[in-house]
Amino acid sequence: MIPSSSVAFFGIDVRQELTAQTLEWLPRPFSMPMGTSSRQSTCLIHFHWKRGLPEPFIVSWIAYVITELTQHSSVVFVNRSLAMEKIKCFGFDMDYTLAVYKSPEYESLGFDLTVERLVHIGYPQELLNFVYDPAFPTRGLLFDTMHGNLLKVDAYGNILVCAHGFNFMRGPEIREMYPNKFIQRGDTDRFYILNTLFNLPETYLFACLVDFFTNCPKYTSCETGFKNGDLFMSYKSMFQDVRDAVDWVHLKGSLKEKTVENLEKYVVKDGKLPLLLSRMNEVAKVFLATNSDYKYTEKIMTYLFDFPHGPKVGMPHRPWQSYFDLILVDARKPVFFGEGTVLRQVDTTTGRLKIGTYTGPLQHGIVYSGGSSDIVCDLLGAKGKDIVYIGDHIFGDILKSKKRQGWRTFLVIPELAQELHVWTDKSSLFEELQSLDIFLAELYKNLDSSSNERPDISSLQRRIKKVTHDMDMCYGMMGSLFRSGSRQTLFASQVMRYADLYAASFINLLYYPFSYLFRAAHVLMPHESTVEHAHVDINDTESPLATRNRHSVDLLELDCKRHQLTRSISEIQPPNLFPQTPQEITHCHDEDDDEEEEEEEDFQRSFQMELFGPHLRD
Repeated sequence: MIPSSSVAFFGIDVRQELTAQTLEWLPRPFSMPMGTSSRQSTCLIHFHWKRGLPEPFIVSWIAYVITELTQHSSVVFVNRSLAMEKIKCFGFDMDYTLAVYKSPEYESLGFDLTVERLVHIGYPQELLNFVYDPAFPTRGLLFDTMHGNLLKVDAYGNILVCAHGFNFMRGPEIREMYPNKFIQRGDTDRFYILNTLFNLPETYLFACLVDFFTNCPKYTSCETGFKNGDLFMSYKSMFQDVRDAVDWVHLKGSLKEKTVENLEKYVVKDGKLPLLLSRMNEVAKVFLATNSDYKYTEKIMTYLFDFPHGPKVGMPHRPWQSYFDLILVDARKPVFFGEGTVLRQVDTTTGRLKIGTYTGPLQHGIVYSGGSSDIVCDLLGAKGKDIVYIGDHIFGDILKSKKRQGWRTFLVIPELAQELHVWTDKSSLFEELQSLDIFLAELYKNLDSSSNERPDISSLQRRIKKVTHDMDMCYGMMGSLFRSGSRQTLFASQVMRYADLYAASFINLLYYPFSYLFRAAHVLMPHESTVEHAHVDINDTESPLATRNRHSVDLLELDCKRHQLTRSISEIQPPNLFPQTPQEITHCHDEDDDEEEEEEEDFQRSFQMELFGPHLRD
């Protein structure tokens, strides 16, 4: 049973419990852009009310919406509109997408194994005392290989947070090292971005190493590294050692072995996974493209689909391969989205690759190795926008598939669940910040450029900084994945730029029909989001520029000038002296609704009829 809700809408007091069976026939929730308001929800309810739907239906639907809106982690968020009914293929990554690793258990395992590897190659034994702390790292940080700092930056390279080891640097310290608190983000030789969930252990390890060598009396800290007698270790060299150790742990070490030895400890198992993939397979083709090798993929996927039943209780169990039309291992993304590698067939009995390039047609149940995104399109008979690729890696999965292939993209952000909890649970902090902003504006009310009065805002500024800091710390030591105070992070800008859809889990698609139109909300600029429509005083906002809104009187004047000029200069009249205001829909909006020409013509005709009336039939 779903918890009962009690609230009044349009004079109705909703007090009832909804069963899972009731939810089957209720409308699914609309897609939620960040910041969807209760006012928008109420408008949608009012829309159904005006349609004349039965009162019990409306009451149930209201209660359902209330319940769903309090569970934001089940929502799919929209950056660009996407019509699900046009999707012919669903593609999946495996790690941190189909297979979500438990936190902090999995990160702790990776951290411990990497430290052991560093000690093995000569780093101090004392490093083994460090224990992974999930409260410190977040994704999207940059490591400065020159100064050994972890940086949280915005999309333009402005520094939001700077940590040297475990020491969080203050403004003057940051400015001394980075003039204007700014970096050249494009300097990839110096700044390494830690963008994936696999990067979390090494992010914390960088902080541990820098803090250890900076504060240990055996070592002398330098601007670009540290010394021990005649030995000098640069932060650049330390960075490369850590990266090599991480690669060794993943490729040659025991990380995968220890993971499959205790799958229940390290891998999340969701009973809704077979159901969603089964439903997807009914309306489209489904494929898997993972960088993992076949043996590891086989063990992980077998565990994920290891249920006594099939997609639903009462249905027979199915092997995991039956849920996919195409299975690709060793994909080597992001190379996969460019030139790719040779497509080979996997012998599923031995796990070895068969000799030669595979050139045959797509065969269900066959596992392939390598290949490219072009090969996927050919085998599945699909093109760019026919495919939604679902992954967690903003560079390897999302950016490259979007830029090189034009695939539609769905980014899985597991941290989103916690981010939304803070967003809702700590709403009092956000509300206080809004109140402080209003109070700040009030202090300057009735003052203009002639005023000599200077309001004392120092205490107000201190309070704003304190509340903002408290809000940031609710997310963790590095703050939110998406923002620092009012400023969005580099990671947030990449999500908005490259992910058409994003959610805490792709399982959220289970709650939407495959005919759904995920429609993006209007992205408002400050002058649009802070000024109410009814509050604009025309007299105070007159522009010295000519209006761009053409009126009929303007056309008459232009037409008069045309006749005067053509009579005095030549008998030949220009065919078009000025452009006509479009009477049809010509601007491209973000609706993902490109139609065939005939359907578009019918729509244009009906649109004109609505605008200009029945006389157009003549």
